[in-house]
Amino acid sequence: MKLVGIFGGTFDPIHNAHLRLALEVKQAVGMDELCLMPAAIPPHKQPPMRGPHVRLQMLQLALSNCPELAIDSRELDRDGPSFTFDTLHSIRAELGSQVSLCLVMGADSFASFDRWYRWAEFLDLANLVVIMRPGVNKVFPESVSALLESSAASLNDLRENPSGGIHLIQLSMLPISSTEIRQQISQGESPQFLLPDSVWSFIQKNNLYR
Repeated sequence: MKLVGIFGGTFDPIHNAHLRLALEVKQAVGMDELCLMPAAIPPHKQPPMRGPHVRLQMLQLALSNCPELAIDSRELDRDGPSFTFDTLHSIRAELGSQVSLCLVMGADSFASFDRWYRWAEFLDLANLVVIMRPGVNKVFPESVSALLESSAASLNDLRENPSGGIHLIQLSMLPISSTEIRQQISQGESPQFLLPDSVWSFIQKNNLYR
């Protein structure tokens, strides 16, 4: 079964930790495709500093030389908050029932998963791939732990089932954050080498985050 992954975020701005993590997830899980999906209005976070199409431009620049990763911009075309359930419903309608769809998220996001819109229905549409930091034992709320226990899946399960499974994967993450990058820029410091040169040049040219 073909395996398609979705990795969402505000990407405000996109940086090297996002990119490296996405590539490692794709390779470790054996995905045929992995799309980075910028959110227009994330319902669980503060609104992004930059507008959706500026963030999309930066993402396009970052991936211009990376054929391994793709972009899905559908959330930018919808009005209102970017509810992931609605996005998965849209993607599933396009893919049909013979493709495995995997939503990639970090352990911190999974820990608050029971507060997401229609979270109990996610596994009807997709599998979840949850990224754990090596050596960090994350404690999940009871409802999330119960879902994980009943839906734990192997890599083979992800390949054989279009939805319904949760797979935990341990990957190291580069210690880079968009928040720190924005702070550095606002203080007149350079974030060079934390994000692609093309993105840093775009930020400078357009005087972003100052």
